[in-house]
Amino acid sequence: MTTLTLEKTVGSRVGVRPRAVVVGVVAALLAAAIAVLTLGTGEFPIPPADVVKTLFGQGTAAQDFIVNELRLPRVITAILVGMALAAGGAVFQSLVRNPLGSPDVLGITNGASTAALTVVILGGSSTQLSLAAVAGGLGAAVLIQLVGGKHGLHGYRFILVGIGMSAIFTGISGYLLTRGVQMENARALLWLTGSLDGRDWQQAGPLLGVLVLTLPILLLACGPGLRILEMGDDSAAALGVPVKALRTTALFTATLLVACAAAAAGPVAFVALIAPHLAKKITRAPGPNLVPALAMGALLLVGADWIAQHTPRVLPVGVVTGAIGGAYLVWLLTMERRAGRI
Repeated sequence: MTTLTLEKTVGSRVGVRPRAVVVGVVAALLAAAIAVLTLGTGEFPIPPADVVKTLFGQGTAAQDFIVNELRLPRVITAILVGMALAAGGAVFQSLVRNPLGSPDVLGITNGASTAALTVVILGGSSTQLSLAAVAGGLGAAVLIQLVGGKHGLHGYRFILVGIGMSAIFTGISGYLLTRGVQMENARALLWLTGSLDGRDWQQAGPLLGVLVLTLPILLLACGPGLRILEMGDDSAAALGVPVKALRTTALFTATLLVACAAAAAGPVAFVALIAPHLAKKITRAPGPNLVPALAMGALLLVGADWIAQHTPRVLPVGVVTGAIGGAYLVWLLTMERRAGRI
């Protein structure tokens, strides 16, 4: 393929696609609608119309306390965690050039979980847990990069390295659970499942700050380059893309997002796998499709939280995403096998 042909192809790929815009807007509107329903759910049910009025400062004192003080932090945390996981997953899938290349599969989430679990078993504070989760996720990314990234972040070789690292972290976590006392283990298991129970502005605020800082990097600095990088390293380098710098920046920015999401709500399973893959499948556009993926991630996690609160016994949100994601992963593997890619 000549350089001129590549430039034409890239130009058509980088442009705004109406279908992607529509998908992003529809997913965001659905997420907002489910968020309103969730804000009205609980022992004191509130009709959706009253929830909207309360959000605009026109509710009663009781409604204002229940919606804005008790329930809104949890919903905002769900939206932000969903967005962070989806953005991280989209970048990883684009870097690995494989729909299975999510932080869950590659061991990034497990690294964050193991570090956080260590703090829980040692009786550390919530702040220490959050910092440990971020450090564990970044450390896992460094290890996986060193072991499997010598010849580039793509192919099933890198995925297999991630699966191996994930198994190691899981083994360490199992050992830590055997060393903890009953109270510490109960706290650890709840966190490892992934839960939004009791979440307040202490979790939502820092995650919002991380998203504000990292999303412009991914959208503006990395997004166009990642689209070109999917065409191959040689083609990207020929078009002036700094391949190594782009990979490093995208990898660690996405890892930071995923680790911070884990710090806020625990290792919520499969959102980072499903959201970007669905966004790419529906938009039919190349590249990470970050904006539709962000909206899809928010929709998935808010929807899963609404389902979790409407089960006979209220469940942690990670149980719902795990059940949905497991079925989705089986379907995805079946499709990959039929396509001859595995």
